[in-house]
Amino acid sequence: MGQAKFSFRERQEEFISRYKSYGYKDKSAMVRAALDLLRITLEKEKLKESALLYAQIYKEDQELKEITDLALSGWPDE
Repeated sequence: MGQAKFSFRERQEEFISRYKSYGYKDKSAMVRAALDLLRITLEKEKLKESALLYAQIYKEDQELKEITDLALSGWPDE
C-alpha cells in the first residue's frame, strides 16, 4: 500500500482524530474511505453530465430519434 504525507486544517484534524467514534480502525482507514467516496461521487457526476449531454443531443436530432424508434419497434417481443 502506498503512503503519502498530507497537511490538514485544524478542523479536519479534529474530525479525523475521532476516527474510532465513526467505526474506523485508524486515521488512514478513515481517509481511504473518504477518498473512495469522493472518487465514486466524482465518477457519478461525470456519468450524469455525459447522460445529460446525450439527452440533449437526442432531443435536438430528429434523425437519431427515427433510428432509435426503428430499432425499438417490436422490442422486446422479438
